[in-house]
Amino acid sequence: MKEVGTLFKEQFNSLGIIFRISKYQDRADYQSHYLGLIWEYLYPLIQICIYWLVFGVGLKHGASSGIDYLPWMVIGITPWFFMNRATLDASKSIYQQVGMVSKMKFPVSALPSIKIVSNLSSFWTMLVVSVMVGLIYGIRPNIYWLESVYYFFCMIMFLIAFGIFNSAVSVLVRDYHILLQSVMRMLFYISGVLFNFETGGFPPAVIRLLQLNPFFYVVSGFRESMLGQGWFWQRPTLTIEFWLIVLFFLLVGSHLHYKFRSRFVDLI
Repeated sequence: MKEVGTLFKEQFNSLGIIFRISKYQDRADYQSHYLGLIWEYLYPLIQICIYWLVFGVGLKHGASSGIDYLPWMVIGITPWFFMNRATLDASKSIYQQVGMVSKMKFPVSALPSIKIVSNLSSFWTMLVVSVMVGLIYGIRPNIYWLESVYYFFCMIMFLIAFGIFNSAVSVLVRDYHILLQSVMRMLFYISGVLFNFETGGFPPAVIRLLQLNPFFYVVSGFRESMLGQGWFWQRPTLTIEFWLIVLFFLLVGSHLHYKFRSRFVDLI
């Protein structure tokens, strides 16, 4: 727990530089593209159109009864796009930039957080789009929307914990990032992003297993808050399981990070 406390202390003390570097990286990543940062928002919109045409129009799979597929899908895919990209970017953040920060007075533990913050701009844009789509389809603001603040906090805490774990393991085992990419592709289809497996023909045991996925907890949580379907404390078991998973990655990730941090440059 002492290592977890040190981790959060370093994140808090580095907030200013985290936001400044993330803003610089956003511009640097797209400076050679004609459309620049527009691609940050255009790509997920193109993906949404493809998934809607395939699953919403073609296969007619997806949403809960009484809810149109497009707003249901867009609300769920918005946090997924953010979590997927932030997870993959954070996992390679240390071995990409540890050489630079090793020459500066800057905590290496803040590198995954920089990647998380740098992806927030596209998340806010997509969230506005999902709200607009919901309004077009008759989804009106309600008191449950306040719950989205809680799920946003859940999402950030999980990404910090998962990011510090993945970034350390990626340095120790260089093949890990490739494995993580494959796992994230699989999780996309079993996290309830494109179809609602809770109302499908899955056996109860399989549904219960899929619900353990922390990505599902955040995706379904955003849907419940935006669609006014319930409060997080009405799912106490899933909530406790989610925070236990976050705590696991925090404890193991921070331990690996501080145990091997002095050797990161040599390992890379």
